[in-house]
Amino acid sequence: MLLLSMDTATPAVTVALHDGGRVLAGSVRVDARRHGELLLPGIHRVLAEAGRSMPEVTALIVGTGPGPYTGLRVGLATAAAIGSALGIPVHGVCTTDAIAYATGREEPFVVATDARRREVYWARYDNARARVEGPAVDRPADLPAHVTDLPATGAGTVLYPDAFPHRLADGPEHADAGAMAALAAERIAAGLPLDPPRPLYLRRPDARVPAGYKVVTPTAPAPSTGAGDRR
Repeated sequence: MLLLSMDTATPAVTVALHDGGRVLAGSVRVDARRHGELLLPGIHRVLAEAGRSMPEVTALIVGTGPGPYTGLRVGLATAAAIGSALGIPVHGVCTTDAIAYATGREEPFVVATDARRREVYWARYDNARARVEGPAVDRPADLPAHVTDLPATGAGTVLYPDAFPHRLADGPEHADAGAMAALAAERIAAGLPLDPPRPLYLRRPDARVPAGYKVVTPTAPAPSTGAGDRR
């Protein structure tokens, strides 16, 4: 087994290579505006560091979000293209699940990431492997007490400390592809199903058709009957 894992649902552009037992190489670059520029170089970097080549990869793991539309689709489209080219399966993992897994916690907690628009994506967990609610998107002030009363991790807790007073100081802020690959490998070994590589947008994209937009379709010329050509 050789898993190539990637996630672009958070500001971190992260890639890892996992052999089913351990992470062979990993890369994390935090830049919310350069997902498209950083992902492929990150893939080449981890393959080179591990001394492996793309044809050796047996499956791809990609973060499905939730995350902002533009960044999230970079990872999903790249994974789909590589999977198609190599003829190997592409599996999805919820991005908050990967963040949760990286904590290693055995007690209930919350993962909250930045959803922009002054909102957070959040999910509630019984432990690092068991999601029990979400993912969902809300304004921090609208979160229910059973969420805000729990320990929490993720970039959303840093941005909105008043909404998450029990932030885990040592918890991860963003997704890490190494943790995502380890979680996927664990599920595969246990015979558990993985998610399809479909995006969890949770809301409409920022770009919308303007109100009152009128579609203008050119009128096709009427077919000639040939009558005017008779002499």
